Amino acid sequence: MVIGILLALLGGTLVCLQNTFNANVKKQVSVWSTTMLVLALGFLASFAAGLAFEGAALFSFDADLWFWFSGVVGVGVVACITQGVQSLGPSRAISLVMVSQIFFGLVWDSLGWFGLEQVPFTFQSFLGVLIISAGVLLFQLGPAIEEKARGRKQSTAARRTVKVNG
Repeated sequence: MVIGILLALLGGTLVCLQNTFNANVKKQVSVWSTTMLVLALGFLASFAAGLAFEGAALFSFDADLWFWFSGVVGVGVVACITQGVQSLGPSRAISLVMVSQIFFGLVWDSLGWFGLEQVPFTFQSFLGVLIISAGVLLFQLGPAIEEKARGRKQSTAARRTVKVNG
C-alpha cells in the first residue's frame, strides 16, 4: 500500500509538471501541435520502456476492443488540461482536474462502469468529495476573499484618517 501511495503522489507530481510544460509549449504553437508532440513523445518513451521491461509481452494486449481507444481520450485530456493550465495557472487548473477525477471516479466506482468492480456509494464517500470540493473552492476563492478583506480594511483606515485630519 505504501508503494501505491508513493507512486500516486509521484504520478500527481508528474501530471502537474507535464501540464506546466505543455502550457508553456502551447504559448509557442497551437494546442493541437502541443497535443501531438506530447502524445508522440509519450508513445516513443512508453514503447522503448515497454520493450526494455516487457520484451515481446508488450504486444500481448488482452482487453475489450473499446478499451484500446483510451489513447483517443488522452488527446482530450492533454488538450483540455493544457488550455486550462494556460488560462487558470497550474495550481487552479490541476485542483479542478483533481475534483473532477475524484467525483467521476466515485460515480464510476459506484455504478461499476468500464469494467470496474462496483463499490457501494456511501455517505462518507459523498461527504469526502464535498469536503475536497469545498477545500478546492476555498483555495480558488481564497485570494479574492483576502483581497476584498484587505480593501475593506484600507478603506476603513482611510476614512478614519480623513475624520481625524478633517
